[in-house]
Amino acid sequence: MAELGKGSTAFRTDQYEVGNLQGALESRVASRRAVFEVFARRLPPGRRYGVFCGLARVLDDLSRFRFTDAQVRWLAETGVADERTRRLLAGQRFCGDVWAYREGEIYFPYSPVLTVRATFGEAVLLETILLSICNWDSGVASSAARMVTAARGRPIIEMGTRRTHEDAAVDAARAAYIAGFGATSNMEAGFRYGIPVRGTAAHCFTLAHEDELAAFEAQVATQGPGTTLLVDTYDVEQGIRNAVAAAGPGLGGIRIDSGELLQLVPFARELLDELGATETRIILTGGLDEYAMDELSRGPVDGFGAGERLIHHPSPGFVYKLVAIADSDDPAAPLRPVAKTSTGKTNLGGQKWAYREYDSQGLAVAEHLLVGEEPALEAAPGEALQSQVVATGETVLARSIEEARDYHARTKMRLPPHELSIQAGPPAMVARPWSSRAADAELTRQ
Repeated sequence: MAELGKGSTAFRTDQYEVGNLQGALESRVASRRAVFEVFARRLPPGRRYGVFCGLARVLDDLSRFRFTDAQVRWLAETGVADERTRRLLAGQRFCGDVWAYREGEIYFPYSPVLTVRATFGEAVLLETILLSICNWDSGVASSAARMVTAARGRPIIEMGTRRTHEDAAVDAARAAYIAGFGATSNMEAGFRYGIPVRGTAAHCFTLAHEDELAAFEAQVATQGPGTTLLVDTYDVEQGIRNAVAAAGPGLGGIRIDSGELLQLVPFARELLDELGATETRIILTGGLDEYAMDELSRGPVDGFGAGERLIHHPSPGFVYKLVAIADSDDPAAPLRPVAKTSTGKTNLGGQKWAYREYDSQGLAVAEHLLVGEEPALEAAPGEALQSQVVATGETVLARSIEEARDYHARTKMRLPPHELSIQAGPPAMVARPWSSRAADAELTRQ
């Protein structure tokens, strides 16, 4: 059973998606052209922006979205899908088109960060796989971006591996790096994505030795005086003294993982300077969030580690909704806009094309949506935010993790400075229909 779906991503889904397809085959809706969009109706409370992340992983998983023979047999054995549905799935590969925001892009409520245009039968199967990637990666990246702002230029190491699923940890490290973290403790993430890896020793290493000084001397002997020594296993003051005694005034850094950090940091800096270790860095870890970093970064801190509070981020709340469908399976049939009208879950129908408007200083002031089957090539109200990344099932545009990281740094700085605040506030903007007051009112009614 464990071998089912090995190499395939088709079963990273929910059963009701196969149920949707099975019913759509019966009603003949499955072969009609359709458009689905990924968007969030709102940001987590108090957030001013989100960071879209995970696109490269989406493209990889989409390229492997194939039902294997073993998976199709399982569908028959369990009765999940009838014979007609199984025949279709056995030979199916995604042949549609995908548009998306660039990975690392800033998004707001109703931003169509990812758009799928395919037959209803193809597109309806992708809901869970797209949302699971976009919600996890974007959630981590959005929290990481706030921490980067709070750190005021100090580097941050991602250290959340032990706080989540082993595979999710690798993806979290990737998302945090794109959002501006400098390194990760996760070696698989370093191996897979080329992210710088950092790590020295834990409290257990110190406890395993007869005394702290002996532990530090062993670490310095193997990692060099430029290493970072963990000084809070017993007593921070004595730990700092032992660290300098073991490594000399050229000690690379000390790490403090507990205690009253606002008091310990200035004390540690003063003591290090007194001992001649004036260039030794002070690194803080231990359940830090962006608010703690914001306060601590006003003092003599040189870097942070973030794990638990990064991993336990608020979900972006992305949804995957049908927004347009043809009324026949004629390839030339126009797409009819559709949308939910239920209380609290409204959205604008039709395929949206997003544009961001900037002021004379190059700062973002609005995000506009145009509805139609094709983008506005003339008189567009700003810079286009979407690019086609998949055409007829083949990836046509892919960017590296370093390109995503560099792009995020640039686009983040195009927000007005006050909108980068980590303090609670309304979204910097909401993606709204361009020059359509009626549609704008419909979007913001809830």
